[in-house]
Amino acid sequence: MQTTWKGTISFGLVSIPVHLYSATQEHDVPLHQVHAKDGGRVRMKRYCEQEAKEVPYAEIAKGYESPDGRTVTLTDEDLADLPLPSKKIIDVLAFVDAAEIDPLMFSKAYYVGVADKAAAKPYALLRDALVESGQIAVTKIALRTRESPAVLRVHDGTLVLQTCIWPDEVRPAAGIAPEEEVTVRPQELKMARSLMETLSEDFDLGQLHDDYQKALQQVIEARLQGVEVPHEEEPGEAPDNVIDLMEALRSSLRQAKGAHPDRAGGRPAEADVSADGADSTDETFEEKPAPRKRAAGAKKATPAKPTAAAARKGTASATKKSAAKKTTTRKSTTPRKAS
Repeated sequence: MQTTWKGTISFGLVSIPVHLYSATQEHDVPLHQVHAKDGGRVRMKRYCEQEAKEVPYAEIAKGYESPDGRTVTLTDEDLADLPLPSKKIIDVLAFVDAAEIDPLMFSKAYYVGVADKAAAKPYALLRDALVESGQIAVTKIALRTRESPAVLRVHDGTLVLQTCIWPDEVRPAAGIAPEEEVTVRPQELKMARSLMETLSEDFDLGQLHDDYQKALQQVIEARLQGVEVPHEEEPGEAPDNVIDLMEALRSSLRQAKGAHPDRAGGRPAEADVSADGADSTDETFEEKPAPRKRAAGAKKATPAKPTAAAARKGTASATKKSAAKKTTTRKSTTPRKAS
Protein backbone atom coordinates (compact mmCIF):
# COMPACT_ATOMS: atom_id res chain seq x y z
CA MET A 1 0.00 0.00 0.00
CA GLN A 2 1.06 3.56 -0.63
CA THR A 3 1.83 5.59 2.48
CA THR A 4 -0.57 8.49 2.95
CA TRP A 5 0.94 10.14 6.04
CA LYS A 6 3.99 9.76 8.28
CA GLY A 7 4.12 10.89 11.88
CA THR A 8 3.89 9.87 15.52
CA ILE A 9 1.13 8.84 17.89
CA SER A 10 1.58 10.60 21.23
CA PHE A 11 0.13 8.46 24.04
CA GLY A 12 1.03 10.22 27.28
CA LEU A 13 4.84 10.00 27.41
CA VAL A 14 4.82 7.13 24.90
CA SER A 15 5.59 7.91 21.26
CA ILE A 16 4.78 5.50 18.43
CA PRO A 17 6.23 6.27 14.96
CA VAL A 18 3.55 5.27 12.46
CA HIS A 19 2.51 5.40 8.81
CA LEU A 20 -1.06 5.78 7.57
CA TYR A 21 -2.50 3.80 4.66
CA SER A 22 -5.88 4.35 3.03
CA ALA A 23 -8.21 1.63 4.34
CA THR A 24 -10.94 1.90 1.70
CA GLN A 25 -11.26 2.18 -2.06
CA GLU A 26 -14.35 2.83 -4.16
CA HIS A 27 -14.95 0.76 -7.26
CA ASP A 28 -16.68 2.41 -10.20
CA VAL A 29 -16.66 2.41 -13.99
CA PRO A 30 -14.45 5.27 -15.24
CA LEU A 31 -16.45 7.63 -17.46
CA HIS A 32 -15.05 10.61 -19.37
CA GLN A 33 -16.66 13.75 -20.69
CA VAL A 34 -17.11 13.61 -24.47
CA HIS A 35 -18.79 15.70 -27.15
CA ALA A 36 -22.25 14.14 -27.60
CA LYS A 37 -22.27 15.00 -31.32
CA ASP A 38 -19.14 13.11 -32.38
CA GLY A 39 -17.75 11.44 -29.22
CA GLY A 40 -14.69 13.68 -29.15
CA ARG A 41 -12.93 13.81 -25.78
CA VAL A 42 -13.58 17.01 -23.79
CA ARG A 43 -10.58 18.11 -21.71
CA MET A 44 -10.29 20.81 -19.11
CA LYS A 45 -7.52 23.35 -19.55
CA ARG A 46 -5.95 25.53 -16.85
CA TYR A 47 -6.47 29.00 -18.19
CA CYS A 48 -5.00 32.18 -16.68
CA GLU A 49 -7.34 35.17 -16.85
CA GLN A 50 -4.52 37.71 -16.49
CA GLU A 51 -2.32 36.40 -19.32
CA ALA A 52 -5.17 34.88 -21.38
CA LYS A 53 -3.29 31.64 -21.94
CA GLU A 54 -3.03 28.07 -20.67
CA VAL A 55 -0.56 27.50 -17.81
CA PRO A 56 1.23 24.23 -16.83
CA TYR A 57 0.37 22.44 -13.62
CA ALA A 58 3.82 23.21 -12.16
CA GLU A 59 2.89 26.89 -12.05
CA ILE A 60 -0.37 26.33 -10.18
CA ALA A 61 -0.63 27.59 -6.56
CA LYS A 62 -3.48 28.08 -4.10
CA GLY A 63 -5.01 31.46 -3.44
CA TYR A 64 -7.53 33.15 -1.16
CA GLU A 65 -9.72 36.06 -2.18
CA SER A 66 -10.61 38.44 0.64
CA PRO A 67 -14.04 40.08 0.88
CA ASP A 68 -12.59 43.33 -0.49
CA GLY A 69 -11.36 41.55 -3.65
CA ARG A 70 -7.66 41.15 -2.82
CA THR A 71 -6.03 37.79 -3.59
CA VAL A 72 -3.38 36.18 -1.41
CA THR A 73 -1.21 33.47 -3.00
CA LEU A 74 -0.17 30.51 -0.82
CA THR A 75 2.68 28.29 -1.94
CA ASP A 76 3.30 24.67 -0.98
CA GLU A 77 6.03 25.90 1.37
CA ASP A 78 3.58 28.17 3.17
CA LEU A 79 1.21 25.27 3.76
CA ALA A 80 4.00 22.91 4.81
CA ASP A 81 5.36 25.35 7.42
CA LEU A 82 2.07 26.05 9.21
CA PRO A 83 2.55 26.39 13.01
CA LEU A 84 0.35 23.39 13.72
CA PRO A 85 1.19 20.71 16.35
CA SER A 86 -1.06 18.08 14.72
CA LYS A 87 0.88 18.36 11.47
CA LYS A 88 3.11 15.40 12.34
CA ILE A 89 1.67 14.21 15.67
CA ILE A 90 -1.50 12.27 16.44
CA ASP A 91 -2.06 13.42 20.00
CA VAL A 92 -4.37 11.18 22.03
CA LEU A 93 -6.66 13.55 23.94
CA ALA A 94 -9.06 11.19 25.72
CA PHE A 95 -10.58 7.70 25.76
CA VAL A 96 -14.35 7.37 25.45
CA ASP A 97 -16.95 4.71 24.72
CA ALA A 98 -17.62 4.23 21.02
CA ALA A 99 -21.30 5.10 21.56
CA GLU A 100 -20.32 8.67 22.53
CA ILE A 101 -19.24 9.46 18.95
CA ASP A 102 -22.16 9.78 16.54
CA PRO A 103 -21.42 7.76 13.35
CA LEU A 104 -22.70 10.79 11.45
CA MET A 105 -19.33 12.42 12.22
CA PHE A 106 -17.17 9.64 10.73
CA SER A 107 -15.33 10.48 7.51
CA LYS A 108 -12.40 8.45 6.08
CA ALA A 109 -10.56 5.45 7.54
CA TYR A 110 -6.82 4.78 7.50
CA TYR A 111 -4.87 1.73 8.63
CA VAL A 112 -2.12 2.56 11.12
CA GLY A 113 1.17 0.72 10.66
CA VAL A 114 4.47 0.97 12.56
CA ALA A 115 7.31 2.94 11.01
CA ASP A 116 10.04 0.69 12.48
CA LYS A 117 10.50 -2.42 14.62
CA ALA A 118 11.05 -0.41 17.81
CA ALA A 119 7.43 0.83 17.59
CA ALA A 120 5.97 -2.69 17.69
CA LYS A 121 5.66 -2.97 21.49
CA PRO A 122 4.06 0.45 22.22
CA TYR A 123 1.79 -0.15 19.20
CA ALA A 124 0.65 -3.48 20.68
CA LEU A 125 0.25 -1.85 24.11
CA LEU A 126 -2.15 0.80 22.82
CA ARG A 127 -4.03 -1.71 20.67
CA ASP A 128 -4.52 -4.20 23.51
CA ALA A 129 -5.51 -1.46 25.95
CA LEU A 130 -8.25 -0.31 23.56
CA VAL A 131 -9.50 -3.88 23.10
CA GLU A 132 -9.57 -4.62 26.84
CA SER A 133 -11.30 -1.37 27.76
CA GLY A 134 -13.75 -1.46 24.86
CA GLN A 135 -13.06 2.24 24.25
CA ILE A 136 -11.72 4.38 21.40
CA ALA A 137 -9.09 7.12 21.53
CA VAL A 138 -10.02 10.68 20.55
CA THR A 139 -7.27 12.51 18.65
CA LYS A 140 -6.57 15.31 16.17
CA ILE A 141 -4.61 15.12 12.92
CA ALA A 142 -3.70 17.43 10.05
CA LEU A 143 -3.96 15.76 6.63
CA ARG A 144 -3.12 17.76 3.51
CA THR A 145 -4.86 21.13 3.97
CA ARG A 146 -7.23 20.28 6.80
CA GLU A 147 -7.06 19.51 10.51
CA SER A 148 -9.71 17.07 11.69
CA PRO A 149 -10.75 15.33 14.86
CA ALA A 150 -10.22 11.59 14.64
CA VAL A 151 -10.59 8.40 16.64
CA LEU A 152 -8.27 5.42 17.02
CA ARG A 153 -9.97 2.03 17.19
CA VAL A 154 -9.08 -1.60 16.50
CA HIS A 155 -10.14 -3.60 13.45
CA ASP A 156 -8.93 -7.17 12.88
CA GLY A 157 -5.99 -6.65 15.25
CA THR A 158 -4.91 -3.44 13.49
CA LEU A 159 -5.19 0.14 14.67
CA VAL A 160 -7.46 2.25 12.48
CA LEU A 161 -7.54 6.04 12.40
CA GLN A 162 -11.01 7.30 11.50
CA THR A 163 -11.10 10.99 10.64
CA CYS A 164 -14.22 12.91 11.64
CA ILE A 165 -15.89 16.20 10.87
CA TRP A 166 -16.12 18.88 13.52
CA PRO A 167 -19.28 18.89 15.68
CA ASP A 168 -20.39 22.26 14.30
CA GLU A 169 -20.22 20.83 10.76
CA VAL A 170 -23.15 18.50 11.48
CA ARG A 171 -26.32 20.14 10.30
CA PRO A 172 -29.27 20.19 12.72
CA ALA A 173 -32.10 17.77 11.96
CA ALA A 174 -34.81 20.09 13.24
CA GLY A 175 -37.91 20.28 11.05
CA ILE A 176 -37.14 17.17 8.99
CA ALA A 177 -39.00 14.50 10.97
CA PRO A 178 -42.82 14.79 11.20
CA GLU A 179 -43.61 17.55 13.65
CA GLU A 180 -47.15 16.45 14.43
CA GLU A 181 -47.56 13.98 17.27
CA VAL A 182 -48.14 10.45 15.94
CA THR A 183 -49.44 7.58 18.04
CA VAL A 184 -48.11 4.11 17.22
CA ARG A 185 -50.26 1.26 18.53
CA PRO A 186 -48.55 -1.58 20.43
CA GLN A 187 -49.74 -4.17 17.87
CA GLU A 188 -48.21 -2.12 15.04
CA LEU A 189 -44.90 -1.92 16.89
CA LYS A 190 -44.91 -5.68 17.54
CA MET A 191 -45.65 -6.40 13.90
CA ALA A 192 -42.79 -4.13 12.82
CA ARG A 193 -40.42 -5.88 15.24
CA SER A 194 -41.48 -9.25 13.84
CA LEU A 195 -40.74 -8.03 10.32
CA MET A 196 -37.34 -6.72 11.46
CA GLU A 197 -36.43 -10.07 12.98
CA THR A 198 -37.47 -11.96 9.84
CA LEU A 199 -35.39 -9.70 7.59
CA SER A 200 -32.36 -9.81 9.90
CA GLU A 201 -31.95 -13.59 10.26
CA ASP A 202 -28.83 -14.96 8.51
CA PHE A 203 -28.06 -11.56 6.98
CA ASP A 204 -24.54 -11.31 5.51
CA LEU A 205 -23.29 -7.85 4.53
CA GLY A 206 -20.59 -9.47 2.36
CA GLN A 207 -23.26 -10.81 0.00
CA LEU A 208 -24.30 -7.32 -1.10
CA HIS A 209 -23.05 -6.16 -4.51
CA ASP A 210 -23.19 -3.05 -6.67
CA ASP A 211 -26.18 -3.50 -8.99
CA TYR A 212 -25.63 -0.08 -10.56
CA GLN A 213 -22.09 -0.89 -11.66
CA LYS A 214 -23.21 -4.24 -13.06
CA ALA A 215 -26.06 -2.67 -15.04
CA LEU A 216 -23.79 0.09 -16.36
CA GLN A 217 -21.23 -2.48 -17.51
CA GLN A 218 -23.97 -4.36 -19.38
CA VAL A 219 -24.97 -1.18 -21.21
CA ILE A 220 -21.32 -0.44 -22.13
CA GLU A 221 -20.80 -3.98 -23.46
CA ALA A 222 -23.99 -3.71 -25.53
CA ARG A 223 -22.80 -0.42 -27.05
CA LEU A 224 -19.40 -1.92 -27.88
CA GLN A 225 -20.98 -4.95 -29.59
CA GLY A 226 -23.63 -2.92 -31.36
CA VAL A 227 -26.55 -4.84 -29.89
CA GLU A 228 -29.71 -3.65 -28.21
CA VAL A 229 -29.19 -2.15 -24.79
CA PRO A 230 -30.84 -4.26 -22.07
CA HIS A 231 -33.76 -2.67 -20.28
CA GLU A 232 -35.25 -3.58 -16.95
CA GLU A 233 -38.99 -3.93 -16.57
CA GLU A 234 -40.53 -0.84 -15.11
CA PRO A 235 -41.52 -1.38 -11.49
CA GLY A 236 -45.09 -0.87 -10.46
CA GLU A 237 -46.10 2.46 -9.06
CA ALA A 238 -45.57 2.80 -5.35
CA PRO A 239 -48.61 3.82 -3.31
CA ASP A 240 -48.81 7.50 -2.51
CA ASN A 241 -49.59 6.85 1.12
CA VAL A 242 -50.22 3.95 3.47
CA ILE A 243 -53.88 3.74 4.41
CA ASP A 244 -53.79 0.54 6.48
CA LEU A 245 -50.43 0.31 8.23
CA MET A 246 -51.19 -3.10 9.77
CA GLU A 247 -52.09 -4.57 6.37
CA ALA A 248 -48.89 -3.14 4.86
CA LEU A 249 -46.87 -4.75 7.66
CA ARG A 250 -48.63 -8.08 7.20
CA SER A 251 -47.98 -8.03 3.45
CA SER A 252 -44.33 -7.12 4.01
CA LEU A 253 -43.93 -9.97 6.48
CA ARG A 254 -45.52 -12.51 4.11
CA GLN A 255 -43.28 -11.28 1.29
CA ALA A 256 -40.17 -11.55 3.47
CA LYS A 257 -41.07 -15.09 4.53
CA GLY A 258 -41.79 -16.05 0.93
CA ALA A 259 -38.39 -14.73 -0.21
CA HIS A 260 -36.63 -16.55 2.64
CA PRO A 261 -38.60 -19.73 3.39
CA ASP A 262 -35.76 -21.05 5.56
CA ARG A 263 -36.32 -18.14 7.94
CA ALA A 264 -39.94 -19.14 8.57
CA GLY A 265 -38.86 -22.08 10.70
CA GLY A 266 -40.70 -24.65 8.58
CA ARG A 267 -43.98 -22.72 8.71
CA PRO A 268 -45.85 -22.02 5.46
CA ALA A 269 -45.02 -18.74 3.80
CA GLU A 270 -48.70 -17.76 3.77
CA ALA A 271 -48.88 -17.85 7.55
CA ASP A 272 -49.32 -14.45 9.04
CA VAL A 273 -48.09 -13.06 12.31
CA SER A 274 -50.58 -11.41 14.56
CA ALA A 275 -49.90 -8.46 16.78
CA ASP A 276 -48.91 -10.63 19.74
CA GLY A 277 -46.30 -12.48 17.66
CA ALA A 278 -48.33 -15.68 17.14
CA ASP A 279 -48.83 -17.16 13.65
CA SER A 280 -52.29 -16.69 12.21
CA THR A 281 -53.87 -17.03 8.79
CA ASP A 282 -56.64 -14.62 9.71
CA GLU A 283 -56.21 -11.41 7.74
CA THR A 284 -57.91 -9.26 10.36
CA PHE A 285 -56.46 -8.43 13.71
CA GLU A 286 -58.84 -9.21 16.54
CA GLU A 287 -58.23 -7.72 19.93
CA LYS A 288 -58.96 -9.93 22.93
CA PRO A 289 -62.13 -8.87 24.74
CA ALA A 290 -61.60 -7.20 28.06
CA PRO A 291 -62.58 -9.22 31.16
CA ARG A 292 -66.16 -8.61 32.28
CA LYS A 293 -66.66 -6.31 35.22
CA ARG A 294 -68.96 -7.29 38.11
CA ALA A 295 -72.21 -5.40 37.98
CA ALA A 296 -72.61 -2.59 40.45
CA GLY A 297 -74.25 -3.75 43.69
CA ALA A 298 -73.55 -7.44 43.04
CA LYS A 299 -72.17 -9.25 46.10
CA LYS A 300 -69.53 -11.91 46.01
CA ALA A 301 -70.96 -15.38 46.73
CA THR A 302 -69.99 -16.67 50.19
CA PRO A 303 -70.10 -20.30 51.34
CA ALA A 304 -73.24 -21.23 53.35
CA LYS A 305 -72.85 -21.41 57.15
CA PRO A 306 -73.32 -24.88 58.73
CA THR A 307 -76.59 -25.44 60.61
CA ALA A 308 -76.68 -25.93 64.39
CA ALA A 309 -77.43 -29.70 64.08
CA ALA A 310 -74.53 -30.16 61.71
CA ALA A 311 -72.27 -28.26 64.09
CA ARG A 312 -73.30 -30.52 67.10
CA LYS A 313 -72.78 -33.63 65.00
CA GLY A 314 -69.30 -32.52 63.97
CA THR A 315 -68.38 -31.76 67.60
CA ALA A 316 -69.53 -35.19 68.82
CA SER A 317 -67.58 -36.95 66.10
CA ALA A 318 -64.43 -35.03 66.99
CA THR A 319 -64.86 -35.98 70.71
CA LYS A 320 -65.14 -39.71 69.94
CA LYS A 321 -62.05 -39.63 67.76
CA SER A 322 -60.08 -37.89 70.52
CA ALA A 323 -61.16 -40.47 73.16
CA ALA A 324 -60.21 -43.38 70.90
CA LYS A 325 -56.80 -41.87 70.33
CA LYS A 326 -56.14 -41.55 74.10
CA THR A 327 -57.15 -45.19 74.72
CA THR A 328 -54.77 -46.41 72.05
CA THR A 329 -51.98 -44.35 73.58
CA ARG A 330 -52.53 -45.88 77.09
CA LYS A 331 -52.49 -49.43 75.70
CA SER A 332 -49.25 -48.88 73.86
CA THR A 333 -47.52 -47.54 77.02
CA THR A 334 -48.68 -50.37 79.48
CA PRO A 335 -45.74 -52.79 80.20
CA ARG A 336 -46.23 -56.47 79.35
CA LYS A 337 -46.21 -59.12 82.19
CA ALA A 338 -43.51 -61.71 82.13
CA SER A 339 -44.78 -65.19 81.22
